[in-house]
Order: sequence, then structure tokens, then C-alpha cells
Amino acid sequence: MEDLPLLYLDLKLKTKRKLRKYQHLLTKETDAVVTIESENLMICNAGLVSGNQREELVQFFSSFGAIEEVSMSPGKSYSFIKFKRTHDAIKAFKEVNGQKGLPSMDSCLYLLFVNKVPPLSVYEDVLPPGLLLLENFINEHEEEMLLNCVIWSSVDSDQEKCLKHRQVKHFGYEFRYSDNNVNKDAPLMESIPQECGFLFERLSKSRPELSLWMPDQLTVNKYEPGQGIPPHIDTHSAFNDPILSLSLNASIVMEWRNSERQHFSVLLPRRSLLIMSSESRYAWTHGITPRKTDILKNHEGNLTVCAREVRVSFTFRQLRREGPCMCQWPKFCDSQTPKTETQVDRLTEDCASKLEKIYVHQVYNEIASHFSDTRHKPWPNVLSFVMSLKPGDILLDVGCGNGKYFGHNKYIVEIGCDRSSNLMEVCTTRGFQVFQCDCLVLPLRSCTVNACISIAVIHHLSTQERRKAAINEIIRVLKPGGKALIYVWAKNQNKEEMSSYLKQDRKNRRKSAETSVNHTKFISLDESNYPKTAPDDQIRSFGVTLPVHSNRTNFQHNNLLVPWILKHGDSKNVEEAPTFLRFYHVFEEDELVQLCISIENCSVERSFYDQGNWCVILVKS
Repeated sequence: MEDLPLLYLDLKLKTKRKLRKYQHLLTKETDAVVTIESENLMICNAGLVSGNQREELVQFFSSFGAIEEVSMSPGKSYSFIKFKRTHDAIKAFKEVNGQKGLPSMDSCLYLLFVNKVPPLSVYEDVLPPGLLLLENFINEHEEEMLLNCVIWSSVDSDQEKCLKHRQVKHFGYEFRYSDNNVNKDAPLMESIPQECGFLFERLSKSRPELSLWMPDQLTVNKYEPGQGIPPHIDTHSAFNDPILSLSLNASIVMEWRNSERQHFSVLLPRRSLLIMSSESRYAWTHGITPRKTDILKNHEGNLTVCAREVRVSFTFRQLRREGPCMCQWPKFCDSQTPKTETQVDRLTEDCASKLEKIYVHQVYNEIASHFSDTRHKPWPNVLSFVMSLKPGDILLDVGCGNGKYFGHNKYIVEIGCDRSSNLMEVCTTRGFQVFQCDCLVLPLRSCTVNACISIAVIHHLSTQERRKAAINEIIRVLKPGGKALIYVWAKNQNKEEMSSYLKQDRKNRRKSAETSVNHTKFISLDESNYPKTAPDDQIRSFGVTLPVHSNRTNFQHNNLLVPWILKHGDSKNVEEAPTFLRFYHVFEEDELVQLCISIENCSVERSFYDQGNWCVILVKS
């Protein structure tokens, strides 16, 4: 990379380093180039993604001279300003660059002169196929009536626990977020409020094809600013087409994605009705990104950042009662693909134990050396938890692997355990105090350790009851007031920014993304043949069929087999390397929190997302 122009030589070293970083970003993402001086400035660290408003930039930089143009693009953390006179741009550069920041920022701004302002990239007013948006479907009086018909104080406490990050109330049938389904045999006492009746009379007049459509399930969600819902497709076999969503009290931007990597950001205006049908209902995921702002067009047609307000959504569904779904999108249809998720949770204890022995315990023993070679750098949040412990505290690492979290805090007592004898040998060689055991039965007295970590372990247990039992054992051995940090893989690996799991092989991900969605390989688990490679034939065992995941791609299933390719030395011949299949249960949002809340004598101090994992910190009462 060429050095910055001579004009930048008198800047501080830190500022020059920052500017070189942004210069690289400019070259990579736009066709503009850095120049010595001009009327055009790139504001390197203030943009729509950073939460900065167009009006804020105009007000701040107008003090230096007349502004001709401001360019802010969605998805970018930088922006551009064009002054009418070069002299004013130079003045702004000298007074602001590396020294001053916007009133809403804690840090200073970094500026670059550029030869031109790149064209503005805007959202296209395009909807996914089958999606219909009816704006101003109700008036303000009707909106207020609907909001008042939901009494939030009567929300069942179990529902509040299930979705700690937003309030929810169900009518007709309870919507299960774990599988996006309902129990058709367990109707609720409260049916859909009568106040909603006028909606469907009005709908039948504007959309005659829906004149016979009547919902029997309603989910009301209340979103505070910063809250959202992960991308999902409502289960095909559970509900008929279409699904309706009414936005009340505030607008929101909803994200839509399909398997062909198409992505639309759709603004749902306040008091609008969204009708999801056909392809948009069956083949596109929809979700709301958890953030406190949205990027919208102002009255002048310019993009700006708007703060979110409290939003209430009424989602109406009609239960499917006439048989399985036979839609045109079988790859997303649970009626037309193997039912893997429920099969695993219905395993007996004996079968679950055998499954884990073959597809977890034996695998990690075989790959222990290679696995250890790939595990060096501790994760920052886990390391922070370990370093926060007081001198003399006892830390237990359940599923410690090669012991990469040991030896950092020299003032605590560290002990570890793991199911793999070969990984235990690695730890012993490194001088760590470890023992071999199953995480379901920890050979320690109750109330003996001050803290516990369990990183990427619980997701290898095949049933919910076994996952709950493992967390219960961790709580048992903790002293009162002791804390536990637990990490499990998240099904959604694209939350806010790309996880390390997906970053590790971008080329492979692009190549196999469509394959992983369209041609998922399913195999029946075999308790007699040790799977060093994925079998092509269908061998019945345990009564369970599971998909084999394509590495470095988004997860399409909750229960699956993840390959580990055992490469030796510097060998690059992946095709000849043996492949081992590891069982995983990848977690939905709030699933881990819900599981922990169901355990006695503990509370969730914090839940968060970290590099493709759902994480909780538990405190023993």
C-alpha cells in the first residue's frame, strides 16, 4: 500500500495508522481514491451502521462551510461529505481529523480527502416473492383498541421465562419457539380476542382470495428498542398459508433471506399488515436484527438513522389440520424431509448413551492430537471470566479438552475433567491437574468449587434431559454464590457479524452453501459400525436419521452430524483423510436460558452471544 499523501505527514502516528487502515477500506469497497486535497471528505468512522444520523453530520460540518452533498449507504460504517469549496473541506480536515468527534461519539473522527463522492447505495423497494404489505391497514383509534385488549400483567410466568428478551402472549394455542410449532392437542383457555374480528372482515374485502381464511392462533410480541427475533421459517406442517403480521405502536425493519443468498430489508410501517404467502412463507427466513436503530428514508428521500421505539406485533396463524404440507419447497418442508429433531429427543437413555459413545466419545479419542493442535488461543470472554476469580478460588473446567484455559490465572486452583482419555493425556503432559469422567456424573462432593466453565460441551448431549442433567451437575458442585460460564453452539451463526466458525473458510462456504441447503445428506446412525467415513447406504440404528452438515456453512438443522477431517502433518489431500462424524445439538436463541431457568438453586446472571455461541453465566443460590 502506498503511503498517505504529504499533507498527512504532520499527523500523530496513531492517526496515520488509522488512516492507512481506512485507506485500504476505501480502495477495497469503492472506486474513489485518496488525494492530497479536494472538496470531498470521507468520514471514516461515522456512518449508518455506526448509528450516526445524516442530520447530525450536516449540522456538525456546516460550521466549516456550505455543504453540497452527504452520502451515507446502508451497511457501511463510513460516509462522505462534499463541500462547495475546497477551502472549507481543508479547514474541516485540519480541525477535526484525529482530534474532534460528533456530540454522540466518545472517540474522535478520522477523515480522508478523496477524489470524488461514490454514488449512494440505497435499499430497493422490492419484496420477496409472495410477500404483500398493506400500509395504513388500520387507523389510530383501532390501533389503540387492539393494544388495550392485551393485558400484559396476565402473561404466564413460564412464557416470560421462555423469552426473557421480550414479552410475549399467546391466544388460541401456545407458539413454541424451540421448533416454531404448536401443540394442536393443547388449546389455551384464551381464544383470539373479539376486538380482532374487524381485521378479517376488512381483509376479505381488500383481498377476496382470503375471504374464507380465519386464524385460530395469535402471538403478540412486545419488542423494546434493541430487541429482535432470530431468522426463521414457521414450520410448514403446523400452519396453513398465509401468515399475517400487524405492526402496532412503531415501525421496524425486517430482514428476509433465502438459500440463494438474496437479502431484502423490508420496512414494516406502523399500522401496516404484512401477508406472508407462497415462497416468502415457505422458503424465506424472516427475522428482526436486535439493535436500537433502523436505517430509513427521511421525507427528502435520504437515508438516515432512526431510533427504534416500543413495537407490538400481532401475528395471526391458521393451524394446518388437513394433513402434511405438500408445498413446492420440499427442501425447507418438515413434512417432506426426514424428521430428525424429534427423533433424537425421544431416544431412551440407553440409546442416547450409545449414540454419544460412538459419535462423540470415540471420535474425540481418535482425533485428540489433531484437535489439540487446533486449540491454542483462549476466547477473550472466557479468559476474562477466569481472570476475574479471586486468589485461592477453585475453578473446575468441565470438558477441558487440552486445557487451553489453564495457566492464565496463577492465583487460583485449577482442576479439569474430560471424557476423552487421550485429551487427558495431553493435559497431564502439560502439567495440569485433570481426571477422566462423564459430565453427567461429576465425581466431586457438592458445594466444593467456586467457579466452573463448560465450553462447547453441553451441545454434544443428544437429549434435552441429558443436557439439563449436565447443567444440574455443574450447579451441584458449585458453592453457594459460585458462578458457572457455559458456551454452546448457536444454530444462527450470522448474528450481527459473521462468526469465527463461518470466517475460517469463506471460499469453501461460498462453494458449498447451496449444496448444504439443497442436497443435505441424511444417514441413519449405526451403533455397530464405527463411522470413520460417512456411509452412503441407509443402515437402520436407534431409529434415528440425521443430516451430515457441510462444514463452514449455516446450520439448517438443530440435531446433526458435523464432520472432522483428520489431516496428518502437512498433508493437503483432504479427500484421502479420514472423516469422523460428531453429534451436535445446536441451540436456538433463548433455548439455553430456558433450560437453565428450569434448574433449581440457580439464576441466570447474564446471557449473551459470542462468536457463534449462546452463552450464560449462572449463579448458585
